[in-house]
This record gives sequence, structure tokens and C-alpha cells, in this order.
Amino acid sequence: MSHDHAQPAERPAPAGSAAGGAETPFLELLARGASAEAYERPVLLARAEGLPPGRIAALQQARALALRVRAELEGRRRREAELSALFETAHDLAGLRDLDAVLRAIVQRARSLLGTDVAYLSLNDPARGDTYMRVTEGSVAARFQQLRLGMGEGLGGLVAQTARPYVTDDYFRDERFRHTRSIDTGVRDEGLVAILGVPLMLGRHVIGVLFAADRRARVFGREQIALLGSFAALAAAAIDTANLLAETRSALAGLERANEIIKDRSAVIERASDVHDRLAELVLRGGGVHDVAAAVSQVLDGTVEFAEAAAVPAQALESSRTEGHAVRHRDDWIAAVAAGGELLGALVLRGHPGLDPVDQRTLERAAMVTSLLLLARRSAAEAEQRVRGELLDDLLDARDRDPRLLRERAARLHADLDATHAVLAARLEGSAADADEEADARRRLWAAASHLAATRHGLAAARDGGTVLLLPLAPGDTATGLARRIARHLGTAVHEPVTVGASAPVEGLTVRPDTVASAYAEARRCLDALRLLGRPGEGSAAEDFGFLGLLLAGERDIAGFVERTIGQVVAYDGRRGTELLRTLDAYFACGMSPARTKDELHVHVNTVAQRLERVGRLLGDDWQSPARALEIQLALRLHRLSAGAPSPARR
Repeated sequence: MSHDHAQPAERPAPAGSAAGGAETPFLELLARGASAEAYERPVLLARAEGLPPGRIAALQQARALALRVRAELEGRRRREAELSALFETAHDLAGLRDLDAVLRAIVQRARSLLGTDVAYLSLNDPARGDTYMRVTEGSVAARFQQLRLGMGEGLGGLVAQTARPYVTDDYFRDERFRHTRSIDTGVRDEGLVAILGVPLMLGRHVIGVLFAADRRARVFGREQIALLGSFAALAAAAIDTANLLAETRSALAGLERANEIIKDRSAVIERASDVHDRLAELVLRGGGVHDVAAAVSQVLDGTVEFAEAAAVPAQALESSRTEGHAVRHRDDWIAAVAAGGELLGALVLRGHPGLDPVDQRTLERAAMVTSLLLLARRSAAEAEQRVRGELLDDLLDARDRDPRLLRERAARLHADLDATHAVLAARLEGSAADADEEADARRRLWAAASHLAATRHGLAAARDGGTVLLLPLAPGDTATGLARRIARHLGTAVHEPVTVGASAPVEGLTVRPDTVASAYAEARRCLDALRLLGRPGEGSAAEDFGFLGLLLAGERDIAGFVERTIGQVVAYDGRRGTELLRTLDAYFACGMSPARTKDELHVHVNTVAQRLERVGRLLGDDWQSPARALEIQLALRLHRLSAGAPSPARR
């Protein structure tokens, strides 16, 4: 095929002539792919053999024709290699996974096909307005590999600025571009002399430069410039494809995030809708606050409880009430349940420190529904409270009522008038700015007391500027303990000090018409005593005031006073047959002098000391203080009177 291609250019002698045989050795050389120098040998041999000049001329003509054919074949093989390399690069680009790997392959193939010492690729940096090295092949100088070229600086900067290929046979003698110390130093470290640079184009924009360079002077031909330009086009396409893939991945990631947000919001909306439906159903079928808490617990996947105001951290509860939002307290969330200025309690989400804003609003909405339910229940309870108040008013006014009817009325209110009760008088201790504020405070006290009475199966009524309660006493409970608890509870509910006085335990409320009225009078006296003694905001009963309690108690509980004061000494004498009471009588009659006491009792002074030490163990170390001594002396006399015995000191 090569022979047919070369034949028309310069036809040899006709067949059978001397020139025809001259082509044979050169055809053999072409077939072997011999080097260009080998084509000189047939001519040299002919001259050495002394062949005729015509034969030598024919051989020279055949040699020239063979060399032309060889050059054509070499060009085709080179173009085939170039096309193969471009094909491989395009294949890499089609399956682009790693941009750096594709760019390295382009630079390596460009260096191999152009036969240069070094090939490298730089990319523009729009943020800094320069171009930087991205990939190098054959480079040995670290400074060169880290070069950054400003627009118009060095050959690469000129290519990036003008978007045209540039080639230099001798870099340092070329004045067409601007030399800088940093660039020249890098090029000198690498030892480059001849450099070819072609632009990487995306549309009309230059995004970088592809270089081929030698460490010796060299002239780059047009075909080599075109080949490097083809690689540059593929590199630009690879970068563009990678950018598109990156943008696509980013867009997909954004869509995935948006989809996750949509799913999350949809779930939140669905959950909020579920809460709304559940709460609406609860309200319609008359559910209670604990039903609301249970429903919200399921939706929020946690434990939600309704708690009384006193059982919730005060600071967090007040913060929630003031802000109108649920607040975090350690690992819990607290949403105040309030109506107007009154705290009714709180919804508490336990052990759930991380709470979505929508879930937080769900908890707040549930607290609002809870307050509405409580207000609705309060409206219904107010009628019951009025009935309770009317029953207590009837008991206080000592009206002549049928005991059976009283018991029936109490039973409808879940109260048992045959049980042991205490009557308590409660009064606010805060100072009101005006009459309206004072009236509002009294209403709040009455409401809190009525709620307390309803939950404890008792009765409550407003009276004498305060509130009176009739509450049952639990087994083992005392009137003083009950009064103190009620004072704390009411004070917390109304946010003001509340003083509470209690009567002694009373029974048979329906048998004697004046039982409740007398107990209330005693509770009022205890209440007044607490205020006179400077103990506002406390709770107490007559038994808590020592001998003063005898004056406060309606029934004058002498036996109870004696028991509380010297009961342990009386019991000790009864068990052991000792004379501690007689010794105490003599000791006080003798002015608390042990020496005179031993004479009065006709015993040794050590015996007196031992007996008094035993008394101290039974009554406490402070039994000889003035207040205790007065109570003990009064108890001794009352005990003596009740027993009908003469004073030991007078025997």
C-alpha cells in the first residue's frame, strides 16, 4: 500500500529496466521497519562494488522514494497512537469517577506522545485571580510544583489571559511575556528551556493551561500544538463533567436533605394533628387532666405527668407561667397550667432533655387544654363547693337539723360526719393595696380551701374574713400536724402566708348541735394566739401552746395537758413504784433547793440528786427552765387535784 501511494509522485524506470531491480533492497528495509540510516547501505555497497553510474542513480532514486514511504508510515503510526491516546482519554472521561486520575492520565499521555521531559496542567483560581499547578508529570522541583502564576505572568499566565496557545524555544530569552522572580526561579529549578502551553476552554472562558516542556531547546511543530490542544479540550471536558457531577451530587444531597426535612415536618404535622384529635376527643367525652397527660405521653414518646404546683420546682414553674412556654429543668420539661394569675399545677415531661420545637408547642397546648379542663371542672365544683359551704354553715350556726338528713347531705358530698374531725380557721396574712385586691385574695383562699376540702372529703366555707374547714383526721394524726400542713398547702396555692388555727379533735358532729360551732371558736382562738405571738403563716392547735392551751381549748383538756407535760413521770412511778412525783413536788415547794428538799423528804441529798437526774431524762434537759418549770408545777397541781391526793410537802 505504501508503494502504491508513493509511486505516482516519482515513477521509476519501466519494468525490466535497471531501476526496477534497484527498489528491492529498500522494500526489504521497509518491511523490516529499519532505521533511516540503514537506507544508505545499498547505495554505499553499489559504489564499493563499482557498479555503473546509472545503477547507482537508480538506487539513489529508489532510496529517496523509500524514505518518503517510511516517513508517511511513521506519520500514520504516530497519528494512530495519538488517536488511540485520545480515544483512551475519551473513554476515561466517559467513565469519570476520579477527576484527578483523569487529569493525571491526560498529562502522562501528552508527555509520552510529545516526547517531552515534563508535562503539567494548571487551573485558574477565580477567588485569587491567578492560576495554580494542579497536576505535574516528570517534575522534580518542589518549588515548581507549587507555583502560582498571576494573569499575564510567565508563559502560562499569558496563555490564561489571552486564551491562545504560546510556544517558546528558549524561555529565559523570550520577552513576549512578563518574567517574575518566583516563576523564573521555579522554571530554573526545574531546568526547563522549551515550553508549549495551550488553553483549557469551557465555552469562551479559560479555566486553565496544559503544558509540555523540555529541558533543552526545541521547536514544537504545528501537529504537536494541535495534539496538545486536543488533550486540553479533553481535560476541559473532564473538568466540566466533574463540575456537573459535583453540582448534581450537591443538588441530589440538597434534595435528599429537603426530602428528609419534608418527611420530618410531615411526621411532626401528623403528630400535631394526632394530638389535636386526641385532645379534642378527650374534651368532648369529659376526660380529665390525667387522660390528657397519658395522651401526650404516647405522642411525645415519653412520660408526661400532671403535678400540683407545690410538687414542681418553683423557679421553673414561675418562669413557664411568666413566659407562657414550656421550660427545661435539668432533663425535664415543665409547662405551667395556669388560669389568670393562679397556678393550678403543671404538665411535666420526664427525662426528655432534647425536645423538638413542635413537640414543645404540643406540650404547651396540652397544658392549655389541661387548664381549660380544670376551669370547667372548677365551674362544676363551685356548685358542689357552695353545697359544702351551706352544709358547714348549717353545722356552724348550730341549727336544729335532723341528724339523718345531715348525714345524707354529707354522704352525697363524700363526707362522713361520724368520723373524727378537726375544725380549722384560716386567714391570709398579706397586705392588700385596696379593697378589690383584698377581696380577690380572699376568693382565691376560699377556692383553694374548697378544692382542698373536696379532695380530702371535708367541708369548707368563707367566714369572718377568712375560711373555715372541717377535715377528717387520719389515724395517728394530730390537730397540730394537720394545721401545719394546711397552712403550707394554702400558702403555696395563693402565694401568700396563711395562718391556720385548729381545734382539738371532735366527734359526733350531728349529735350535739353546738359541737362544730364550739370547735370553730377554739380554732379562732388558736389563730388569734398565733398572730399575737408573732407567728403568722404557721399552723397550730391548742395542744401546741402548753398551759396557754388550757385557756384556748373549748373543753379545757386538763387530762391531755397533764399527760403531755408530766405523763412520762407518772407512768414511771406507776411501773417502778418510785416517788419521782413526790420529789418534784417537794423540790418546787422548797424553792428548787436540793438541800432543803432532802430535809423535807428525810432522805440523803444524793437520793434527791439521783431522782432529779431521772426526771431530767424523762422530761428533757430544759425541764428546769422558767417556762417548763411553770408548766410542770401547774401539771403537778392539776394531777394532784384530779387524784384527790394532798401535797407531799404538807404530809
